[in-house]
Parts: sequence; C-alpha cells; structure tokens
Amino acid sequence: MKGFCSGFKKDPMGTLAAWQDTREPWLLFAFTSILLVLLAHYLFQNWLHMLPCEQCVYIRYGNIVMAIGAFIVAIKPKVIWSKIVGIGIFLYGLIYTIMCSWKLMGIHDAVHSDDPLAMFGMQGCSTEPTYHFGLPLDKWWPDWFKQTGDCGYDAPVVPAGTELGDFQRWLIEVYQASDGWYLFPQWKFMDMASCCLLACIVAAIFLAAMIFGWVMRDFVKKA
Repeated sequence: MKGFCSGFKKDPMGTLAAWQDTREPWLLFAFTSILLVLLAHYLFQNWLHMLPCEQCVYIRYGNIVMAIGAFIVAIKPKVIWSKIVGIGIFLYGLIYTIMCSWKLMGIHDAVHSDDPLAMFGMQGCSTEPTYHFGLPLDKWWPDWFKQTGDCGYDAPVVPAGTELGDFQRWLIEVYQASDGWYLFPQWKFMDMASCCLLACIVAAIFLAAMIFGWVMRDFVKKA
C-alpha cells in the first residue's frame, strides 16, 4: 500500500492501470460487497431485528452480483476477456444497486415526510420480490432474500418474548426512538439507503479510474 500511494502521487493513471492488473482491488471489491450483505443479514436483520424490505433484498442481490464479477476478474486480472466479462457483471450489479438504493432513499424520505402528498405518484414495494432472470432467490434462501418488511420503515421490530442483551437493547431503543436506522440517529442523518448509495458511488469512482487507466495504457497509447 505504501508503494501504491507513492506511485499514485507520481503517476496516478499509470499506478491505477498497474493496480487493476493485480488481484488486490478486485478482491477488495468482492469482500466488501460480501461484507455488506453479511452485515445486513446478521447484524441488522437477525441481531437488531430490522425487517428487510423489497428494495433491501434487491440491494443484497446487487452486492452478490458485484462480488461474483469482481471474483471473475481476480482469477486472471491480466486476461482481457475474463476482465471484460467480470467488469460487465460487476457493472450490472453496481448500476442495479444504485437504482434500488436511489428508489429506497426516495421512499424513505417520502414516508417520513410531514407532507401528506410526498408519496403521491411514487411506487412503493411489491408484496413479493421479483428478481432478474426469474431467479427464485426468495424461495431458495428465504432468510436472505425474502422481504418481510415495508420499504422506508426500518425501525427494529422485536418479536415478543425475545431476550436481548443490554447493549443490544440499548441500540434497538436508539433506532426505535429515531424511527429507523441512521448513521447518526440523533440527527437522523444518512439513512441506510443513503449509505448504500454513497458506498456505490465510491466504488464507481474507483472502478472508473481503474478502467480509464487501463484503457489509456493498453489501447489509446498503443493505437
């Protein structure tokens, strides 16, 4: 990483072009995407009892797709065809996740708005998720990909009789008081959809920079 930083200062595009030829950035993309899915399932859904909505499970699907694409590139990062296929799959997952995050952010803002007309003309959640290519993910892995909550409402819903630890109970009460999850609940700043969108934008910037450096080095300068 020290060598990357020093090289980036001298030649940003060249360094990014060389970096994307290694496994590190693609494995970073893959593991980050998987980590976000694991956090959504084990931390928010199972531990904090926040029910996943339709757009939430779509975002999980998008992150899994991004991880698959990144892993494909990481297998042979210098082979052009595997790189093109992997980046194509990654881009599909990234764009889909951005679209779902943007939609969820709009729904969240509308349902928490004091304006009675905020939801006018806005399409909410379906009763059952519909995945691309007809994939019945909600049937195969219902605990991971089946929606059990409503879009825009992510306050914890603790089943009756559930025993909670002290820290767990405190966190749940914090998010119940703020009527949902926020990065900074006391100010209701950065809801979950906004954080997902921000993470996607950061990933898109890094991906665009690496692709630009790769294209400039291997195609434009050689033409």
